[in-house]
This record gives sequence, structure tokens and C-alpha cells, in this order.
Amino acid sequence: MASPCVGLDIGSSSIKAVSVETGRRGARLVRFGIEYLQPQVIVDGALMDQATVVEAIGRLKAALGIGTRDVAIAISGHSVIVKKIQMAAMSREAIAERIPAEAEQHIPFKRDEVDIDYQIVSPKGAPGQLEIILVAAKKDMIADYLQVLRDAKLRPVVVDVAAFSVQNAFEAAYPDVAKAGTVALVHVGNALTHVNVVNNGVSLFVRDVTVGGAGFTEEIQRRLHVSHEQAEHLKLTASDPEAAKAAPPGLAAVMKEVAESTSTKVQRSIDFFLASSADLKLSRIYLSGGTAGVVALAQQFEQRGKVPVEILNPFRKTLVDDTKLDPEFVKRHAAEAAVAFGLALRRSGDSDA
Repeated sequence: MASPCVGLDIGSSSIKAVSVETGRRGARLVRFGIEYLQPQVIVDGALMDQATVVEAIGRLKAALGIGTRDVAIAISGHSVIVKKIQMAAMSREAIAERIPAEAEQHIPFKRDEVDIDYQIVSPKGAPGQLEIILVAAKKDMIADYLQVLRDAKLRPVVVDVAAFSVQNAFEAAYPDVAKAGTVALVHVGNALTHVNVVNNGVSLFVRDVTVGGAGFTEEIQRRLHVSHEQAEHLKLTASDPEAAKAAPPGLAAVMKEVAESTSTKVQRSIDFFLASSADLKLSRIYLSGGTAGVVALAQQFEQRGKVPVEILNPFRKTLVDDTKLDPEFVKRHAAEAAVAFGLALRRSGDSDA
């Protein structure tokens, strides 16, 4: 059996790396680190400054002692399309032959510009029909990511979709609820929010929404006339009661306004899907990502979604090796690690979709 990969989440504001080992007592977290990036190094999933990304990965490798390892990465943004399609029931060989023609009807890119993968989900709906998740990603974007990894002396073996990586982490951390009802997994990144509506362990709706933590930072910077670094600090500490005592006037109002706007845009996508699926009822929203800890954001999702909101802890069922990791660091940054942890559970040879 192949060894688990190092999960490497290359985001627009930071790179997260996670490594787990499995044994008789289950999964054990042995490596977890974050390397932050300057703005505009990665924009909408596109690597604008590949050399800087390679250097950042190199620093993370050195800090964690990763060495030359198999890695799994995730992609997202406008260059990635995820669609659920229906096809007539047929053999797997026939499906593989038919998929390229089906894809041309559902993706907005030229066929020769994209790599295509798919996964058959549980047959539902009309008899004689199959439901298939179709994924198409721009070849040039994938090539850029793979080149960066090779330049950093890593072996890329799995390319996943970020929203599915969060689902993988959720199912490992919440096996008791992952296949019981309908939940929304909302991973709020810096520039993109990954939304995945999951019913009984099956992904039904995936979308990337162009809102994220950067919206808070930029509005704090603009409205309170502070530097980018100060604005980022204020955003991350706004939910700390002690820090709030020294917060500049107007910060709470800015946080609430941006939280309202962010949650409205994300909830609109979820509501649009649920409106077309009358038999589904959302039971809970799980928030992850670097901005998940913003209390105002969780409150707004709870008000708009009218369901409980919980911060996703990907390490909920994972032992933390406190001889190698600081438990406080792991606890503080756990929600940020959802994508990377989901990737770290993958193995070489896994299907990418």
C-alpha cells in the first residue's frame, strides 16, 4: 500500500503543509506548518510569481523536514469547472469513451485546453441514469503548479479540487455525521470561498465564490487608514475579547459589514442550489479556512442559513504528536488546515477527482 502524501495547500496568502502517519491507534499528525505569501503572488489560483512560490515551499520543507516526498495539491478558481451531469447507465469502459464528448457540452473551455476527470456517484433519480461529477481544469494552470513542485524538489502525485479536499477532511474528522443528512462545507480562503453541499457523503453542489478573508483586510485598511499588516492583525484578533478592548473605533462595524456581504454572496449560491432540490434540508454549516474564526462571519452565516454553524476541526479524530508539534499552534490554525489535511489523506495512485 502506498504511503500517505504530504498535503500541500498552495493558497493566495499562504502555503500549508500537513503530514500524517497511520497506525493501530489511527491517524497521527506529525507535520503541520504555514508559510505566508505577499499579496499578488497568487491571484485567482494563477501563479503570478513562480520563483517566490518555490522559495516559500523550500522554507516550509526545511522547517518541517519534509525532504523529497510525494505530495498532493489542490486547485481551484475560474480555471477549474466542476459539474454534476447525468448519463445513461453503461459500462465503465463506455463511460470513459463517452466522457470527452459529454464534457464539451458542459465546460466553457476548448477541449484541448483542459484536463478532464470524473467520478461516478451513487445512481439517483431516473432509472437507467448515472450521476457523474465532471471536473475540467486548464492544462496550463496545472502545468504551472506541477513545475513549481518539481522546482521545489517534490514529487506531485495527486491533483485534487480544493472543495473535495475539504470534504475528505470532514469525513475523516466527523465520521459520525458525514453520512447523516445534508451539510454545507464552506472553506473561506483569502480570495476564494469553496462551497460544497454534501448529502449522506455524496457531493451534490460545488462552487468557488470570489469572496474571502482579503475582503476584511482591504476594508479595514481603507476605512481605518492602517497598513496592510496592521489590517491583517486587526482582522485576526477582532474576535479576541482582550484585543477588542484596544481595537480602533469602527473596527466592529467594518467586520460586521464585510461579514454580512461575504455570507450573503455565499449563502445565495447555497440557496440557489437548495431551491432546485426541494427534498433536501440543510442541517448544519461547517466553516473552515483562515477567516473561519471571525465570530461576526459565523454569526452572519447562522442568521442567513437559519442552521447551526460550526468551525470545522480537521484534526478532531487525529492524534497530535506533541513531541514534534506545538499543540497550541495546531489548535489555533486547525481550521486553516482543512484543505491540506484532506490532501494528506490521499495516496499515490488515487483517482484525482
